[in-house]
Amino acid sequence: MSKMSKWMIAFIFLFSAFHDNQTVYADSKSIIVDAKSLHVRSGPGLTYPITSSLKKGERVDIISTSGDWYEIRNGNNSGWIASWLTVSENQSNGTSISVVSRVDQLNMRSSPSIGSAVLGRLAAGDEAVMTGQDGEWASVTFNGINGWVHTDYITELTGQTTAAVPTEQAPTPELFTVSVDALNVRKNADLSSKRVGLIHEGESFPVKEVDGNWVRILLDDKKQGWIYSFHGTFSSNVKQSSEKSDLGMVTILSNGTNIREAATTSSQIATRADAGEKFPISKMDGDWYEIALPTGKSAFVAQWVVSTDDESFTTEPVMKETKARVPGTLKGLTIVIDPGHGGNDRGTTGTRGTDEKDITILTSELLAAKLKAAGANVVATRETDTYVSLRKRVAVSNQYDADAFISLHYDANPDSSVNGFTTYYTHPYQQALASAVNDGLASSVNLRNRGSQPGDFLVLRENRRNAILIELGFLSNTAEERTVTNGMFRERATQGIYKGLLDYFNSNEN
Repeated sequence: MSKMSKWMIAFIFLFSAFHDNQTVYADSKSIIVDAKSLHVRSGPGLTYPITSSLKKGERVDIISTSGDWYEIRNGNNSGWIASWLTVSENQSNGTSISVVSRVDQLNMRSSPSIGSAVLGRLAAGDEAVMTGQDGEWASVTFNGINGWVHTDYITELTGQTTAAVPTEQAPTPELFTVSVDALNVRKNADLSSKRVGLIHEGESFPVKEVDGNWVRILLDDKKQGWIYSFHGTFSSNVKQSSEKSDLGMVTILSNGTNIREAATTSSQIATRADAGEKFPISKMDGDWYEIALPTGKSAFVAQWVVSTDDESFTTEPVMKETKARVPGTLKGLTIVIDPGHGGNDRGTTGTRGTDEKDITILTSELLAAKLKAAGANVVATRETDTYVSLRKRVAVSNQYDADAFISLHYDANPDSSVNGFTTYYTHPYQQALASAVNDGLASSVNLRNRGSQPGDFLVLRENRRNAILIELGFLSNTAEERTVTNGMFRERATQGIYKGLLDYFNSNEN
């Protein structure tokens, strides 16, 4: 083969490799710059040289995309810009629509793709402002962050159109809490900017400004800096004022939801409600809530079409027969297994396309078989691919007076190198169970042990029982996704969880 032929083959290979992860637009799409100044780079990443810059409000055409980056044409020149510092042309037309999330933990992503980074999550019933649409994806503003959500999981609030919310006028959350081991604070909103500080997991700081995926925080009375929002969570101390009953409120999740005269789907429809409407709870009747209508009359709505927002509302526990536990077994114990996500809530999706909801149910089935063989009474929050709200999962734990509640998940992180398993607890009385199960896992699987850690999860925080949440490896890490989706891994992991439970109850006999 000639030298020239070898060079041609090498060029074709490199060209193909570069375009494998690109989307090329046959008809160019227009976007508007949404930052004071936006660098244009020679390639799709912050490490590429800056070739020029654009000003806020400038319109450019997209040639192609690569991850979170747009290749753009500006006059006779082309280059790459960060997608999170732009808005689509239909976002800048001055109108927007209110939408409500239909599911818990709805991922808000940096671009309209399931492969893009998660900026934040919406709970069922959370209201956001939709400012544009790209195919099956909607651009939304929520808690001061601009991102993308899939339209399958939101409902438009009928007749509620508002003025578009510019980034600089969006409501700013009060606090940012770090969720990684250590995070650099930089002088400017740029990964190449000078580092001015280092903050650590669990630390919280006042938020001064949100600009795309960057957050300006107050380190102390005089020192401020910028951090990347991917590596933490936002919160607010503002208490919402609403007229709640003692049992809390329900939030309707879909337009046209039936409100019935009795607690059955065959009863007469009293009225219909749209997504986002709230009603005070009078009492609970099986799988139905009795609610108070604005007219003063009572009616009923099914649990599975609403979310609840009161922390104290629980169901009456099921009376269980008390049996003495036989040492070395789990006889006499009730254990609730909670396979994370389900139905239209996929959870995280791995780099190789694995949906978290699918492998949590497979893991749950294996674990249930081992616990039943050891004599435990096992209750699952779901046994099929169905959506179950977080509060209903907690209600199952409290209702069955569980001796242990085990929530099974698989993790994700924007940094694809992060790996390992983690066992979380919230309340001090849950820590010993978390440590025992984490030790059991460590003895059975070969993943990095990230230890037992405190975590603020609703299914733990609002659970009156001994509850833990296990993240069994990172689907965002390609090698680890390949490992944890193997049947042998699930076998070893569930054996480790079983061993940890056995060790815990053996050492905590009354």
